[in-house]
Amino acid sequence: MTQAPVSPDPGPDDDPARRAGGPAASPPAGPGGSPPGSPGGGPQPGPDEFPGPGWRELPPSTQDWLTEDEWVAWLAAMQDEDPGLAPGEEPDPEDPLPPARKTRSPQPGHGSRAPAGVPRAVPSARRGPGEPGSARRVPGDSPGPAGAFATGQVLDVAPGGGALHGLAEHAAGPGDRFAGASDDELTGVICALDRVEAAACALKHAAVAEFIRRRPEPGCPSEGPAQMPGTYDEFTEDELRDALAETRDGAARILSLAYDLEVKLPGTRAAFRAGVLRHAKVEIIARATANLDAAEARAAEALVLDRAGRLTPGGLRAAIARAVLEVAPDKAVKRREDARRDARVQRWLEDSGNAALMGRELPPAEVLAADQRITWWATQLKKAGLDGDMDQLRALAYMDIMLGRDSRPVVPPAQPAAGQDSRDSENRGPGSGSGEPGSGSENGENGRPDAPRGGGPEGPGGGGSPAPDPGEPGIPPAASVLPAGFAGRLHLTVPLTTLLDLAERPGEISGLGPVDPVLARELARAAAANPTTTYCLSVTDEHGHAIGHGCARPEPKSHPRPAQRDKTAPPGGPASPAGPASPGGPAPPGDHDPPGGPASRPPPRFTFTASGEHGPPGGYGAWRLSTGLPGQRDLLLTLDPIALDTCDHRLEASGHDPGVKLRHLAQIRHATCVAPSCRRPAQQCDFEHNIPYEAGGRSCLCNGGPTCRHDHRLKQHPGWKVEQITTGTFRRTAPSGRQYTTEPTRYPI
Repeated sequence: MTQAPVSPDPGPDDDPARRAGGPAASPPAGPGGSPPGSPGGGPQPGPDEFPGPGWRELPPSTQDWLTEDEWVAWLAAMQDEDPGLAPGEEPDPEDPLPPARKTRSPQPGHGSRAPAGVPRAVPSARRGPGEPGSARRVPGDSPGPAGAFATGQVLDVAPGGGALHGLAEHAAGPGDRFAGASDDELTGVICALDRVEAAACALKHAAVAEFIRRRPEPGCPSEGPAQMPGTYDEFTEDELRDALAETRDGAARILSLAYDLEVKLPGTRAAFRAGVLRHAKVEIIARATANLDAAEARAAEALVLDRAGRLTPGGLRAAIARAVLEVAPDKAVKRREDARRDARVQRWLEDSGNAALMGRELPPAEVLAADQRITWWATQLKKAGLDGDMDQLRALAYMDIMLGRDSRPVVPPAQPAAGQDSRDSENRGPGSGSGEPGSGSENGENGRPDAPRGGGPEGPGGGGSPAPDPGEPGIPPAASVLPAGFAGRLHLTVPLTTLLDLAERPGEISGLGPVDPVLARELARAAAANPTTTYCLSVTDEHGHAIGHGCARPEPKSHPRPAQRDKTAPPGGPASPAGPASPGGPAPPGDHDPPGGPASRPPPRFTFTASGEHGPPGGYGAWRLSTGLPGQRDLLLTLDPIALDTCDHRLEASGHDPGVKLRHLAQIRHATCVAPSCRRPAQQCDFEHNIPYEAGGRSCLCNGGPTCRHDHRLKQHPGWKVEQITTGTFRRTAPSGRQYTTEPTRYPI
């Protein structure tokens, strides 16, 4: 039940319970002008009887809003009231007249009357500090019509519904301008109306669920606690789409969501009905749990509902996907494999008039390799001087690769020197003395160096040619200059127990989200086949927060190896790591094995053991990681602690620049920008000093974190304030005074 603001001190003439419609109001007159229950109007209930149906007895309140000391002070300040005249006593004409009672006028805020039809709470006999009508106000309390929407006030946390909507309508005032509302109160109204909107949408889906109950498929009785049929009539979608002027697919989605909320997701339904979750977030949970049974879906939603309302849609999508992978990893794998049969490429017209091209349900490893190729070619376009940010250059690189073209500027042919025959320059090749690119057909069509350069400084045939350099303009975008598979610099996070085949825990890919354990192992093995892959290891607490981290480095060749290490090479000699082709030039597109490594190569078999060395003080030891691939050295790690609550400044930098290690640990602690609703990867952010270095702030984990450029500018804007309340927790205060907190990233555990 929503409690509305009450009047400061209603007297007998201003008691909501005595107004028409209130529980203690005089009942309306019956026929003939006599109230019901009066002589001629029917029997009158006794003093211990209820007036009629619909009434119920409320237990007396036992809550005391005053402390014992406050009660003593209040009683001491009380004055004896005039007992008045005794029965039959006449007033003395010489006595002064009693002071006239002041006419009460409505006051704004708590004293304003709510609109008709909106329930109002009956005030208690006593009020304590901070209660509506108290002389002592809590901080931020406002006398305006929107005062109850301020931070922490009753309407700021009230569930959505018709009563809350009515109070927001009242606060809007003439012209919906919210006159007298502070920024904090206006923000509270916006949040309240968001809950009202969600509650109304939830009620609509509850009505749709009842519609399903009335349209069961013949032979499908209602069952379960929700009393829903197993399936509904074939033409129920058509009936709903005609009523809502919706497409058939749209009507099917509404029916499916209403059914799942009743049968599989009761917790999500309750949060939806209270306005904690809006429709878009409810759909995210329903889609993620679509392939689970009722028990599994309830277990998955229980893992995220405590924070679902605070998460952004992207954050909630990752959280519920991780929960599904923890509850039913086998079903997640089956869903991914089944969906590959629906692989497709889609195109459509954008609203702007441009077009879009998108691949769907593709193998993740191949998508990651293709994405890295697009980024690589975009960097070549940038080096060539093309304008645009990386998003624009990646789009151009994408089309270059798809169409086999080169968008770099054409290199103009060299002008012949004075007295030189122009035919000499036309016959000069890339290796004929000057080293300047020529303009003949050997260098590509129209003088563009589209083909890989085959000659070195001495020209063709002069002792062979070097391996192609991706930075050279002669490498077309489709050339296979990248090693097989993809480089594991995309921050693939895999629980160690999953990597070692000891447990089935989900992994996570930065920028993509959680992945099932099988795929996490496949991606880790694909990355291991690439010699440029780097490895890091983090230690997490019970909440998934990183509390320790180390970056692997190859074991020195002179380092003693364990005795049990198998030093024998496989038959046929040691396998060379995948890389560029022979010095004659790059391999043609598709001339290497798909992600995952060559078929003739055994798959990686990871092992993780103690190295026997001492780790850093207060850290988590020193370790050895082996991929099990012939020809690859073991990797050594030392795990440094990551400060979350307190900091010993062991990693503090001496200057403004945090340095590579400090910056990296800050990016591990917060994998995205530290702003509350920003999900930009930390690798694309700057290390932002919370207290500026010039103002005495440390370059340390306790005074900074990854912040994107937008939120960096926001922090500098007047009215905004960012605090690092603990070493790992940030709190941002908006100009309205509202505060929002960011905790460290939660990794799979």
